[in-house]
Amino acid sequence: MTLTKQETRVALVTGTRKGLGRALAEHLLTNGWTVAGCSREAAGWAHVAYEHHVADVADEAAMVKTVRAVARQHGRLDVLINNAGLASMNALALTPATVARRLVDVNFLGTFYGIREAAKIMMRQKSGRIINFSTVAAALNLEGEAIYAATKAAVESLTRVAARELASYGITVNAVGPTPVLTDLTRVVPKAKLAALVARQPIARMGEVRDVLNVVDFFLRPESDFITGQVIYLGGVHG
Repeated sequence: MTLTKQETRVALVTGTRKGLGRALAEHLLTNGWTVAGCSREAAGWAHVAYEHHVADVADEAAMVKTVRAVARQHGRLDVLINNAGLASMNALALTPATVARRLVDVNFLGTFYGIREAAKIMMRQKSGRIINFSTVAAALNLEGEAIYAATKAAVESLTRVAARELASYGITVNAVGPTPVLTDLTRVVPKAKLAALVARQPIARMGEVRDVLNVVDFFLRPESDFITGQVIYLGGVHG
């Protein structure tokens, strides 16, 4: 989605310090967007049309401040991509409460805070696109990922309900559910576990960044304004 300078749109992407979040931000920048990003640490990279906010998505006050600052700076917010997330591979009986709470705080509440605050801006504009991140772990009910999968299933439910509530304001809310993509999040997962997961997919390969970018581009196309409340899984997985 390439835009002229006069048509430049503003996107906020969470978790942009590295990995998929950075790739998403750089992809939008390449295509002419103005991008704001956030993470718990400084970005460590720069672009003339990129601004970075140090904020933990699990911190409600920090997310309120970040979204409002972006809207105030640019006078609008066209897109929110809730990319930031945590994964933890724990047998259910061995999952500490502290781990469970952190996954809920980051994956679910972090997404909720972003949607809630972005929606306030977008409702006034009567337009906007919100893209959330789920995972095939939710659809496949993967053993050893009970809390992680549950938080992403909650994100999917939130996506569908938010889509209904915000549709009349010209706002679409969708989600993408990637298969494992080689990032810092998956490098710590045992290779045997990744191989077993990939084997359950109709298209038996690891996901690539380009696969995720393709779905994001689809949700952002002007022609996709009739598509909302959807979760697109990669690799042929279905809910």
